[in-house]
Amino acid sequence: MATNYREMNCTPEDVFAVLADGWLYPSWVVGASRIRAVDEAWPAPGSNIHHSFGVWPVLIDDATSVLEWRHAEHMELKARAWPTGEAHVTIDVKPRGAGCVVRIMEDAVAGPATIVPKLVRDTGLYYRNTETLRRLAFLAEGGAAGR
Repeated sequence: MATNYREMNCTPEDVFAVLADGWLYPSWVVGASRIRAVDEAWPAPGSNIHHSFGVWPVLIDDATSVLEWRHAEHMELKARAWPTGEAHVTIDVKPRGAGCVVRIMEDAVAGPATIVPKLVRDTGLYYRNTETLRRLAFLAEGGAAGR
């Protein structure tokens, strides 16, 4: 499972304000292109974001669902990107000084992506999630969810 960490100059609540706004999803998730709909219950467990991934004109519609949500602490997602497959994503946030540290863990759990050798898969996810956390930090530190 690919694991990334990033220190952020904001509170865990700031990070979770971004995560709780499903419409911001393509702003921080590398590969997500647009949001088609966000369930009214988002981010409650079982709720979905209906998104597209890829680059126009080759966009594929799918959904990401919340498996667990503990505000300002923990989020687990099932991210679907068929025909590539599905991934399990865990985001944990801990206070650190005046800011926080965010950890994201991700791995493929279904579909063709699971046959990619683990070392190759983890390396790709590591680099992707380095950028994902960079984008999340820009949004959380800049107060994007409060605007």
